[in-house]
Amino acid sequence: MPLPEANSYLSHIAYDSVVFGFSKGKLKILLMEYHATGWFALPGGFVLRDENLDDAVLRGLRERTGIAEIYLEQFHTFGSVARFQPAVMKTILEANGYTLPEDYWLLDRFVTVAYYALIDYEKVTLNPDSLSDSMAWYDVNALPELILDHRQIVEKALQTLRFNLDRKLIGGNLLPEKFTMNELQAVYEAILGEKLRRTSFQRKMLSMEILERHEKRFSGKNHKAPYLYSFKQ
Repeated sequence: MPLPEANSYLSHIAYDSVVFGFSKGKLKILLMEYHATGWFALPGGFVLRDENLDDAVLRGLRERTGIAEIYLEQFHTFGSVARFQPAVMKTILEANGYTLPEDYWLLDRFVTVAYYALIDYEKVTLNPDSLSDSMAWYDVNALPELILDHRQIVEKALQTLRFNLDRKLIGGNLLPEKFTMNELQAVYEAILGEKLRRTSFQRKMLSMEILERHEKRFSGKNHKAPYLYSFKQ
């Protein structure tokens, strides 16, 4: 595969995505491991000259997850001089067999626009990019060491996710279309990192008038079957 050419992409602009999923009561994040380096990073990329920024992010996530319809939120721009570490990109590309000219454009300084994405864990088909050995889910509380400022990006994404928790109904992007109140509470607890009182949580969610109640989910014990809910459109 040839090296990306500078005239195809915007200079000095990149994006990084914090992709959240939810499984078995745990909040997960997608990470890539670069070939022959042992380095972990957020999925990211660059913007084509004739491409909208949001479309570039969606393109990158579609290629890596197989999902076209993804909830995206742009939350911060990271432009510290300290993130300019050309040796990191040089090592990644050389580990993949590339020989780089000294003035290669990917070794220059980049400002990155950060997004978080909310994905139904069960619908994802992981597909590492050409520079990566693997792409996998990691527990948000047990992440490996990340390159550059990617850990800072994750922390800022979590902060924004928690702030948006009620305002943007983000639980609905991490759950199936219909879910129980206990499943919704589990998402909130995973994001907030704390246990919530069941009765108080249920009262709060119902008072917000954002949920539509459906049939019960029967599993053999009718008197204990929980109601299913969905978010109102």
